[in-house]
Amino acid sequence: MNGVTPTRSAVIALKDERRAMQEGYVFLDEKCLLLAGAMLRELRRYRDARGRLASLQRAAAEALAAAVARHGLEGLQCYPAPDPAAARVHEAQHSLLGVALKEAQLDRLADWVADPVGASPEAGAARAAFAAVVGELVAIAAMSGNLERLYREYRRAVRRVRALQDVLLPELDRTVADIEARLEELEQDEALWVRRRR
Repeated sequence: MNGVTPTRSAVIALKDERRAMQEGYVFLDEKCLLLAGAMLRELRRYRDARGRLASLQRAAAEALAAAVARHGLEGLQCYPAPDPAAARVHEAQHSLLGVALKEAQLDRLADWVADPVGASPEAGAARAAFAAVVGELVAIAAMSGNLERLYREYRRAVRRVRALQDVLLPELDRTVADIEARLEELEQDEALWVRRRR
């Protein structure tokens, strides 16, 4: 009986506690469903973004091949690289059941690159194609972080649901049943004692 004194008030208190635990269990179970749905939506977005990334990478490879054909590898290496310190990532954040979900977008890379000497349309196309790849990678990184945070929260909620379902609620039910059985025995003993006294 876990050291609980068998009284009617103890039974009432334990039943109230069980009711609260049951409500918590229902809430956590619904939370698991909502988090699983959010993970599926985010996974679809992630897969779509990976598809876009694959096509952007193919386009970037084709643009790079055209630029190398025009300038040669050494000539293309002379093009100025973007300054990473000038890059700006715009983030938006919202919350789902306490989980931070982020959207990230990179400023256009062309805005923070010096103009090259001897520019050509092929080199400009290669630069723009690789800028699009980098921009998509930033968005994918945010989605990947969202998936990781959603998964961690989902696992935490599942562990709590299982603890309530498999350990705490059955233990509380056994305690209530033990106390009620003990109270019934006490009432029977008292009734026998009263009959004998008459």
